[in-house]
Amino acid sequence: MEHGVDSTSADTKAKLRKKLRARRNAHVAGLDPRVRSLMFMRPPSPVMALIPQNAVIGVYLAGAGEAPATAYARHFHEAGHRVALPWFADRSAAMTFREWTTPWVDETLVPGPWQGIAQPGADAGELVPDVLFVPLVGFDEDGGRLGQGGGHYDRWLAANPHAIPIGMAWDCQLATDLPVEAHDRPLRAVVTPTRFYGPFEDSQEHAA
Repeated sequence: MEHGVDSTSADTKAKLRKKLRARRNAHVAGLDPRVRSLMFMRPPSPVMALIPQNAVIGVYLAGAGEAPATAYARHFHEAGHRVALPWFADRSAAMTFREWTTPWVDETLVPGPWQGIAQPGADAGELVPDVLFVPLVGFDEDGGRLGQGGGHYDRWLAANPHAIPIGMAWDCQLATDLPVEAHDRPLRAVVTPTRFYGPFEDSQEHAA
């Protein structure tokens, strides 16, 4: 599938999101909590090979069923990188990123406008990630990504073509024949508990 060429309706994507969310939630619910706590603890070496020196690392706080990125945030913080989380002024605002100075202390965060998902306070410094770990509903073996449907990450990546987007997912989120529209931004790589997909060709060239 050639990214940026194929087109599909919002209804088709919505149906696929529902299917993949159900698959993801069932998978996570079936994991032994002791095993799940050991997953995504440290970025594997192929991921580390994509990280520039002194990079600003964008991560996210996982919602229900999403692959967790908090341990990665702690790893990169300990390695001397600055870490940033998504930040929204309100529900109509574009997504930006602000620094998460203490990835071990949730008390430094405040409820955001989207389902109360925590984010840094408005006084935290604004950062532009060089590497962005991205949540997803589904992905394919070519770096395609199906997100939640809000378009926040696609718009941010389109406006920041220098950033390296890396998806984080459970193995069950791999999909075939993933619908792709012109505005969808592909990933540079995807990491799951058992596999590393990529690195794919430059994500912006891939989207052209």
